[in-house]
Amino acid sequence: MKIYMSGKLVGEEQATVSVFDHGLLYGDGVFEGIRAYNGRVFKLEEHTDRLYRSAKAIDLKISMSKEEMNAAVVKTCLANGVLNGYIRLVVTRGVGTLGLNPETCKEPQVIIIAGGIQLYPQELYDKGLAVITVGTLRNHTEAINPRIKSLNYLNNILAKIEAMNAGCMECIMLNPQGFVAEASGDNVFVINGTTLRTPPSWCGALEGITRATVMDLAPHYGYTVKEEVLTRYDLYTADEVFLTGTAAEIISVVKMDRRAIGSGKPGPIAKRLEQVFREYAASTGTPIT
Repeated sequence: MKIYMSGKLVGEEQATVSVFDHGLLYGDGVFEGIRAYNGRVFKLEEHTDRLYRSAKAIDLKISMSKEEMNAAVVKTCLANGVLNGYIRLVVTRGVGTLGLNPETCKEPQVIIIAGGIQLYPQELYDKGLAVITVGTLRNHTEAINPRIKSLNYLNNILAKIEAMNAGCMECIMLNPQGFVAEASGDNVFVINGTTLRTPPSWCGALEGITRATVMDLAPHYGYTVKEEVLTRYDLYTADEVFLTGTAAEIISVVKMDRRAIGSGKPGPIAKRLEQVFREYAASTGTPIT
């Protein structure tokens, strides 16, 4: 595998990061997870725009232009023969000192990895996912804004540990006010009738690219989409619940806190949107050429 490291492609053995990189020492950096479908990078410009917004929010100046970054992503996919797969784009603050002072980091580190990923086994897409509500609260929006996709994912990892210890692969995180924020790595949607509802970012939800795509596609198929504050009650009583994410795509939730959601099986609207999304993703994007 070839890894892009600040301007050049190197082998895995040469793809090393300094022990003084603030991304390693403090989780000081930003990242994007991107998918490639059918020889195209899906929503590359949207992912790059979000990466640069995240970087600006933490006062991290990326030395490459967006156009150069997009070209580097395509170049890395080509070098690894990735036509269908997953791309991890990482920008760290760079090498500094053992202190917190970010001004000691003179040059950010850009890393691009292109390979494969399978977040959930096919069986869970067919039968649905069981989740629990975890005690780990989503970070307060005025502590770490959820619109910043930072390298510091400990909040999410702690929630994931709780879920795994309970025998679940995913969970629902609440914000400090007790409202539904998101899953440990995915956005949340509930369905009642033909209306889809999802928490707004100020409740602690990342503004996901797959989330936005579903919100754009759904009205074309007769569904109404709303951003609304949700509680556990809304999930318990929903006709359907599903999660969205770059790696997860769209996956139904059929049980929450040992309670069946709807019929206890993946619902027809979520399954239809899953199919619609995959067809759309396979037909659009930046060509890997």
